[in-house]
Amino acid sequence: MAKTKQGKRDVESYTIKGTNKVVRVGDCVLMRSSDGDNAPYVARVEGMESDGRGGVRVRVRWYYRPEEAKGGRRPFHGVKELFLSDHFDTQSAHTIEGKCIVHSFKNYTKLDNVGPEDFYCRFEYKAATGAFTPDRVAVYCIASARCRITRTTSWCSARDARTGKCLSRIHVSIQ
Repeated sequence: MAKTKQGKRDVESYTIKGTNKVVRVGDCVLMRSSDGDNAPYVARVEGMESDGRGGVRVRVRWYYRPEEAKGGRRPFHGVKELFLSDHFDTQSAHTIEGKCIVHSFKNYTKLDNVGPEDFYCRFEYKAATGAFTPDRVAVYCIASARCRITRTTSWCSARDARTGKCLSRIHVSIQ
């Protein structure tokens, strides 16, 4: 059986300093970048423990933005898209700036209003190898009047009469 270091214990929650927002295991959070010019990092809290000196440490699983991943941002990546990585880390809880929500792509597309705290994820990402799961996704064209699926296909003709959304889709390989 593993020994617990003296003074450390699991913590149920953490209140973000200067707010009344409570973070629990399983929540997604925005974490302060060491470079103040960059957007905050996004992570999912996997565990919390006291550090034995009154502070709290959080074990997180990082989300990557497309531009942070091997291969970079592609035309089919959304502005609010993230990849759930296999990269874990332990950080001081005081680096948490706020909470956010990482939706599935399906749930994200159903949102009436997308706020600054809303993101979506449709891939898992292996940071060491640059591999994605799944390695292919269907890409739907969501344009107003006319749309192109790719540069090599013809204009979209399969349009939903009620919503006006293009129903055509192609599969794009992420690798």
